[in-house]
Amino acid sequence: MRFVLVARPDDEKALSLADELSIFLEERGHSIICENKTSIALGNGDGIDISSLKGDAAVVIGGDGTVLHTVRQLENQIPIIGINRGRVGFLTDIEPEEAKEYLLKIEAGNYAIEKRMRLSLSVDGEYIGQALNEAVIVSSRPAKILQLTINIDHVPAERFRADGVIISTATGSTGYAMSAGGPIVDPWIDGFLIVPLAPYYLSSRPHLISSKRRLRVELDSTKPADLVVDGQHIMEVFNGNVLSIEKSQKPALFINAGKNFFAKVDSKLKTL
Repeated sequence: MRFVLVARPDDEKALSLADELSIFLEERGHSIICENKTSIALGNGDGIDISSLKGDAAVVIGGDGTVLHTVRQLENQIPIIGINRGRVGFLTDIEPEEAKEYLLKIEAGNYAIEKRMRLSLSVDGEYIGQALNEAVIVSSRPAKILQLTINIDHVPAERFRADGVIISTATGSTGYAMSAGGPIVDPWIDGFLIVPLAPYYLSSRPHLISSKRRLRVELDSTKPADLVVDGQHIMEVFNGNVLSIEKSQKPALFINAGKNFFAKVDSKLKTL
């Protein structure tokens, strides 16, 4: 098999594990392709730019941020197995001591691939990228409230004042959306989770709507705001700008490690 290897480049333990797993897989006759930053951090010279990586499976070692960065940068999605070197790791199912066992299962073909919905995002009709977890419009000035209008199927569904709004996938429901008071959503559900950030009125509540709906978020405020996608600042948005959200035609691919989602959430939340 052809394994792609990605590790958080500033984490010595992640890099050490990457080196160990690379040797383990090569000794079993597999081909190893390192993305550029991982290869340089390991002292192996230039690797391959992450956007052009291709392989049968991607072994991603780090936290959820490393997985999000990998998914975001991949031009063509590769089935990912995440190995946790972060604090919680909702997207990294495997602990370091379990890694070799699960790689042997992949080698034997004893695995399934799970598709995770992503968001396709445009601002004023111009495509800006995709998100696995969420897109956030948030005030760029602390303590300054924004006014936002949510349009569903071209109908104004809600207008509210808040610090911002999160548009999340089910996968992202255990991230920023959860910390903002949103529900935990089964990742098998394709939908848009809308969570106002510190809304001025208590009546402004989270909504979960079908991904078949047409969703638009309009900034109706003279105060500037930032658009942040999967934790990465994308652009500043202004009064009248419209963020359009659709279900992406290119879902993220994850190797199912056979761990029950709800048991995993219960276990990981207890570590916080």
